[in-house]
Amino acid sequence: MEISNNLEQALKALGIQELNAMQEATLKATNGDEDLVLLSPTGSGKTIGFLLPLLKRLKKEEKDIQALVMVPSRELALQIEQVFRKMSTGFKVLSVYGGHSVHVELKSLVEPPAVLVGTPGRLKELLRRESLSFDHLQVLVFDEFDKSLEFGFWEDIEEILYDVPSDVYKILTSATKAVDIPDFVNLYKSQTLNFLSDTLPKGLTLHALKAEKNDKLDALLRLIGTFNNEQAIIFCNHRAAVDRIGEHLEENEIHFDSFHGGLAQDVRERSLLKFRNGSIQYLLTTDLAARGLDIPEIKHIVHYQLPQTEDAYIHRNGRTARMHAEGKAYLVCSEDEEMPKYVKQQLTWIDMPQAIILPDDPEWATLYFSGGKKHKINKIDIVGLLSKKGKLGRDEVGLIEVKDFSSYAAVKRDKVQKVMKLIRNEKVKKQKLKIEIAK
Repeated sequence: MEISNNLEQALKALGIQELNAMQEATLKATNGDEDLVLLSPTGSGKTIGFLLPLLKRLKKEEKDIQALVMVPSRELALQIEQVFRKMSTGFKVLSVYGGHSVHVELKSLVEPPAVLVGTPGRLKELLRRESLSFDHLQVLVFDEFDKSLEFGFWEDIEEILYDVPSDVYKILTSATKAVDIPDFVNLYKSQTLNFLSDTLPKGLTLHALKAEKNDKLDALLRLIGTFNNEQAIIFCNHRAAVDRIGEHLEENEIHFDSFHGGLAQDVRERSLLKFRNGSIQYLLTTDLAARGLDIPEIKHIVHYQLPQTEDAYIHRNGRTARMHAEGKAYLVCSEDEEMPKYVKQQLTWIDMPQAIILPDDPEWATLYFSGGKKHKINKIDIVGLLSKKGKLGRDEVGLIEVKDFSSYAAVKRDKVQKVMKLIRNEKVKKQKLKIEIAK
């Protein structure tokens, strides 16, 4: 498919050689005036799917907000902002969300971004402060619009839309079918691209195990021991279950983090970061992590508790076996537990080993730095400190992420204590920072 030079440059910056079928179809469908409803599974590349058509409609000479992307969560806002930055388009992008400093956002909005990504609650607050103008808006994207409906954001969205030109081009994305779109969204003339399937990913194999004497905690430990130290996401239905299982994993000195809506935003963000960089092996979570998050390809998905709906089951499994990769999902069942009707595929029942084999410590540990973008600190500064002062080799430094007011770097776990001694009192950009091992 022929695409313009600026789109080619964006794909090159992302390291993408060719678009998948959904992304090509989306790019083609957005050439006209019909709004688009895009239905596509978790992990299929929807973010790039809507960012490329969005980029087509941006104008260099325009100095106001040209594109608005509304999302249901802070994590998704940050993910989209990060992807757009990687595209190296020359257009300013900014994400706004609850839990972030309003004053920092107001300062950033003095020079409006071309692309604004935000959660409905924070966007509404900024509009009420008269800090946003959508008079020159070209594109409006509702990413994971069904999630926003589920989270109860529609009153906020309706209020926001009063300030948006009714004829702005709209793209709605979802990983779920059959969601009613409220009339106030004003989809006058639209088309739908449906890439959803009732079947599970081709590369996914399903396994099930019975917890003897209904002891699921014991069964989970035995199962983890078969993963050969590979990462896994462990899904539960409720926050209380996450906390209870977490206590058991902690007692066995297993490197994990919890992730659910009852945790503070910065705690959740740090959990995802450590999971991405390999500092923890297991993410223990509710369905909050089933979709819309920047999580790497995972080989193992564990349903510690079977979800209540087929949608949740599909979204959980969608975290593995993506883009032609292979993955495994495990259903942990009590002895008297019936298999839900939505489990239609063939299951391989497995016997657990008699001995519990606990995993090795992760290869990486995470260092925290109390300075970030707002302190003019970048990845090169962190690499320089770790290599020159910390005496680390190139292969001993892993993923580095720089936030507004903090930075994180993965370093080899067997080097972390030595590095801490060497850099504890060093400065970055002539600034004395707090440096510690991230907990």
